Parts: sequence; C-alpha cells; structure tokens
Amino acid sequence: MRVWLACFLVLFALAELFDWVKEFSLPLPIYILGGTFLAVASNYDKLFGSYLNHASEVSPQQILLDDSPSFTISDSVEELQKSETKS
Repeated sequence: MRVWLACFLVLFALAELFDWVKEFSLPLPIYILGGTFLAVASNYDKLFGSYLNHASEVSPQQILLDDSPSFTISDSVEELQKSETKS
C-alpha cells in the first residue's frame, strides 16, 4: 500500500509540475541571453582556450616575427618579373 501511495504522490507532483511549466513563459530577451550564454559556454575552449594556450607558448619576439611580412612572395614576384623581361 505504501508503494501505491508513493507512486500516486510522485505522479501527481509530476503532473502538477508539468501543468505549471506549460503555462510558464519568459520574455524574449531572456531567451536570447540564455542562448548566447550557452553558445559561449559550449565553445569556450575554441574561442579563448586555444588563444590563451597559444599566447603562453609563444614568446613576444616570435609574435613580432610572425607579424612581419613574408619575403617569399615578393621573391617569387621578382623572379617572375625578371623572367618576363628576359623573354
């Protein structure tokens, strides 16, 4: 008899909770903020984790060298221009 009573009370509580949740509504900005929070939280490692790991592994001199222009493209352009003038 106790099991039947416990099951009845649990099912009754779930039914009442379902009715309450069905009528519960939030304003649209709350949904937008919640969605934004979930997106940032789920992609936190991709957005900030890799940047912080990369910044701690690279020295400031390496960052300056990485920002300098590459000369391999200009060398190939110069070679191309020389070959065109010779032809």
